[in-house]
Amino acid sequence: MKPFNILALGDICGPEATKFLCKRLWSIRRQYGVSMVVANAENCAEPNGIDKDSAISLFESGVDVITTGNHVYRKSSVFSYLDDEKNLLRPLNFPSSNPGHGSVITKIDGVRVLCMNVLGDAYMDPSGCPFEAVEKELDRQEGNYDFALLDIHAEATGEKKAIAYNFSDRISVCFGTHTHVQTSDAQVLDGKCAYITDLGMCGAVDSILGVKKEAVIHKMKTKMLSRFDFASGEMCIEGAIFSVNTDTWHGISCKNIRITGE
Repeated sequence: MKPFNILALGDICGPEATKFLCKRLWSIRRQYGVSMVVANAENCAEPNGIDKDSAISLFESGVDVITTGNHVYRKSSVFSYLDDEKNLLRPLNFPSSNPGHGSVITKIDGVRVLCMNVLGDAYMDPSGCPFEAVEKELDRQEGNYDFALLDIHAEATGEKKAIAYNFSDRISVCFGTHTHVQTSDAQVLDGKCAYITDLGMCGAVDSILGVKKEAVIHKMKTKMLSRFDFASGEMCIEGAIFSVNTDTWHGISCKNIRITGE
C-alpha cells in the first residue's frame, strides 16, 4: 500500500505570506512526498479577502485546491472567478445562489478526492447548518469519489471536533482553520479520519494572528476602530501532512508541520 499524502496549509495572511509560500511550495511538496496541496487563502490579499491574481499565483505555485471562509466575499471582483474556478471553494453551507462552489472532486494521480469547505455555526456570522450541508453533499456525490476531505472554518474547537467525529466514518481527512493558531492534537479519529483542530497560519511570526501587534492591542485596549494591516518580517508556514491508505481510503496519519524563514 502506497499512501496518498496531502499537505493542508493554514490561513494565508497577506501578500507577503503568499509570496513566501509560493517560492517554497514545490520544494516542500518534494521534501514530504506530497501528492496534493490544499490551502485556506481567504485572507491572502490586501487588506483581506482573496482576489483572482492571488489565487492564480497559489495554483501556479503548487496549490491544488483553495478553501476559504467568512471573508471569501470581501472583494466583489473575485465573484465571477469563484463561479469559473472549480478548485477555489467557498463555504458549502452558504446559500446555493451565492457565487462559487462549496465542493469539488479533483483527480490527482488517478485518485478522486471530494474536497469540501464548510463554515462553523458557533460565534460566527449566521449560515446554514454545517452538519446538514456536509451530509447532503456526501449523499449527492456518493460513488463519484475515492475519499473525502473537509476544511471546517470555525471559531469553536468543540464544534470542529464534533463535526469531524460525526463524519469520521465517511470523511478521511478533516482539519480546522480560522483561528490562525496551530493545535497539537493531530490524531486519527475512530481509526478512519485523520484530523487536527486547527492548521495554524501562513504569516508573520512577529504578529498577532498575522496582523501587526500594535493594531490589535490598540483595538482591544480602547475598543476603537483600528486598521488591521498584515505584519511583515520572518514568515512561517503552518499546516499538516495527512496520509490516506489507498486500499481502504481511510485516513491513517496526521502530522503538523511548521517552517520559518525570511
